[in-house]
Amino acid sequence: MIMLPVTLAAAAAAAVLNIWLGIRIGALRTALKISVGDGGSEALQRRMRAQLNYVENTGFVLVLIAAIELAGKGSWWLGLVALAYFVGRVAHGIGMDGGKAQVGRMIGTIVTMLTQIGLAIVAALVAAGAM
Repeated sequence: MIMLPVTLAAAAAAAVLNIWLGIRIGALRTALKISVGDGGSEALQRRMRAQLNYVENTGFVLVLIAAIELAGKGSWWLGLVALAYFVGRVAHGIGMDGGKAQVGRMIGTIVTMLTQIGLAIVAALVAAGAM
C-alpha cells in the first residue's frame, strides 16, 4: 500500500482552510443580510475573492506535492513547503480584508507563487531524472 503522509496532511489542511474561508464569507453574509451574490459589498467581494483565489491555486500545489511524493522524492522538506503554503494562504485570506492587515495579502501572494514555482521546478527535475 502506498502511503502519502505529506499529501494526506496537506489535503486535510486544504479542506479545513477552505471551510474557514467559507465560514468567514458566511459570517459576513449574515451580518450584511446578503443571501446571494455580493450585494455590492466590497468587504464581501474581498472575502469571496480570497476563497476563489485559494481554490484557484491549491489544486496545483496538492497535485505537485502528491506527484513529488509518489516519485519518492519528498521528505521532511516537502512538509515544510506545504506548511509554508498554508500559512501564506491564511495571511492572504486575512489580508484580503484590507486595512492594516493588507500586508498579509502581499505575503500570501508571494508565498503562493514561490511555492508553486519551487514545486514545479522540483517536479520537472524529477521528471527529467535529474533529481
